[in-house]
Amino acid sequence: MKRITLVIITILALTLALVGCGSNTPAAPTGKAVVKIGATPVPHAEILQVVKPILEKDGVDLQVVEMTDYVRPNMAVAEKELDANFFQHTPYLNKFASERNLQLANVAAVHIEPMGVYSKKIKSLNDLANGAEVAIPNDPTNGGRALALLAKAGVINLKEGVGVNATVQDITANPKNVKVRELEAPQLPRALDDVAIAVINTNYALEAKLVPTKDALVIEQKDSPYANILVVRKGDENRPEIQKLIKALTSPEVKKFINDKYQGAVVPAF
Repeated sequence: MKRITLVIITILALTLALVGCGSNTPAAPTGKAVVKIGATPVPHAEILQVVKPILEKDGVDLQVVEMTDYVRPNMAVAEKELDANFFQHTPYLNKFASERNLQLANVAAVHIEPMGVYSKKIKSLNDLANGAEVAIPNDPTNGGRALALLAKAGVINLKEGVGVNATVQDITANPKNVKVRELEAPQLPRALDDVAIAVINTNYALEAKLVPTKDALVIEQKDSPYANILVVRKGDENRPEIQKLIKALTSPEVKKFINDKYQGAVVPAF
């Protein structure tokens, strides 16, 4: 009896050892490789729901984790809580990763979300009152992008050459003495009740049921360089399941979905 017990214990130990020597890629109960990806709800998570069944057929279980801020998704990838994220453009990634010394990589450009100027109080920027409050995102890359859009629309002038790297201190002319209020990007749609105009990222505009091509007083042109990208940890770019995700995100099915659903408010970048 003791000998039988010893054999059983040995078999169990060998089984556990074999399990421990498996792949580093997590697997779903079905045996599929798991990719956990963080994304803001609109349009990123909506696009990923189109991708999910494509990857399912290709042996990948895509698990979408919705996030509503611009900080946690990058930290979660760096800390290996997520395999990837999909919410940001390249200038934001470069600045964020540089400031925090994060090893993150841009592996695919998926779509462009033209930033727009919105208002509940005026119908045209010509109606902007003297001393009006103007809300913009408070993160550096989107804040500079918002100021550049306001400058292009003639609301302010900026120091020569600063472009999308502008800060409030770079305003050189302010004909209507507008007061620039910097807020967290997700708060901007709600701020429309309190300010004259707000410069809002398209994902947050869509979440607030705003239609960029109809509701924006001014909107970036479709040639905007701010393509939203798929981001992974450096070193993971060639993982088979990441390559499958890239292929699915830049597929004809996704292009058709973006064009049909967003009607120019979101534009494919591939």
